[in-house]
Amino acid sequence: MGSGGREHALAWKLAQSDGLTELHAAPGNPGIANVGACHPVRAEDGEGLLALARALDVDLAVIGPEVPLVAGVADELRHAGIATFGPSAAAARIEGSKRFAKEVMHAAGVPTAETLAVARPPCVLKADGLAAGKGVVVCRTQEELDAGLRAIAAYGDDVVIEELLEGEEVSVFAICDGARAVPLPAAQDFKRIGDGDTGPNTGGMGSYSPVAIDVDELVDVIHRPVLAELAERGAPFVGALYAGLMLTEEGPRVLEFNCRFGDPETQSLMPRIEVDLLEALAAAAGGDLAGTQLGASDDAAVTVVIAGRGYPAENDTGTPITGIEAADASGALVFHAGTALQGERLVTNGGRILTVTATGQTLADARTAAYRACELISFEGMQYRRDIALERGLRAVR
Repeated sequence: MGSGGREHALAWKLAQSDGLTELHAAPGNPGIANVGACHPVRAEDGEGLLALARALDVDLAVIGPEVPLVAGVADELRHAGIATFGPSAAAARIEGSKRFAKEVMHAAGVPTAETLAVARPPCVLKADGLAAGKGVVVCRTQEELDAGLRAIAAYGDDVVIEELLEGEEVSVFAICDGARAVPLPAAQDFKRIGDGDTGPNTGGMGSYSPVAIDVDELVDVIHRPVLAELAERGAPFVGALYAGLMLTEEGPRVLEFNCRFGDPETQSLMPRIEVDLLEALAAAAGGDLAGTQLGASDDAAVTVVIAGRGYPAENDTGTPITGIEAADASGALVFHAGTALQGERLVTNGGRILTVTATGQTLADARTAAYRACELISFEGMQYRRDIALERGLRAVR
């Protein structure tokens, strides 16, 4: 379920499994249509998805985005006997509510950014609920705080105020079966719209993997205690548990938890995964990840997001896109994120339009290949950062 670049990357990887007989997507996108059948059912439409799953006699449902997970789509499918990779609404609150996540982390003894009672600079403002990756405002000055309070109000009245942390920010993922957590490789994403981490936050403008950290140790300290706490609360987590971490001088601190694969990190991870992803997701959905490992290649991967004119403030629709075939032919992977077909013509249909991923023996090789492919793609008003993975030490401050 889903229609973004993350879902295209997952579909691309799942299509490589020897155990796959049919791949279907709802609603999917023109890129996913190249590897499976797409159906005009929204990812949030629980009843429609259940009817589709029954009609297709599916063996496994994989839910990509956070909105249907928080809304309880996984519950509807599971209650109907359909094996589902994705947490229940109760477990998805780890992303759906920042306050709930803080409560779980404190109970589990997981280190996180300190919550502040009063908003004074420097601090970070966070919308409590879902905000498509845009509900975070860093405030170093009173002027930024005043503007941030006005901006964050667009996402509701419930605002979490946190200390401002400095360090290296990384994304750490684990596939979970309710009791066990199996680590995936780590990645780093670049959230701000402009080069040098300038401008407003976005859903993510690029990513790279690997990151030189001990993933097993972090999952042991961060993910497994949260997994145990959720199970203790009667909300076992089945799906991809994603921790956004700041590696501070005092140690790792959790910035946020998400209840699904990251976007655009997934686009950097999938080309590196060397195991059968379908088997792993099915094992998690079946509640038995015992013995499962998620090995990855030594190659590096770099992903660059190509966004439309006006993003992140507005979407772009109906603008013709050219050059994807040439980018594919260069050896890069072009994952569709916000595209549509008008007759035979591919056009823009969203904020983040495409994600371009390339691999190489080194990060520099992957980066060069990714940007070479980006230069082959064209549509009016397109924008993308020129500094993704340019320097390993380039980190956000949140």
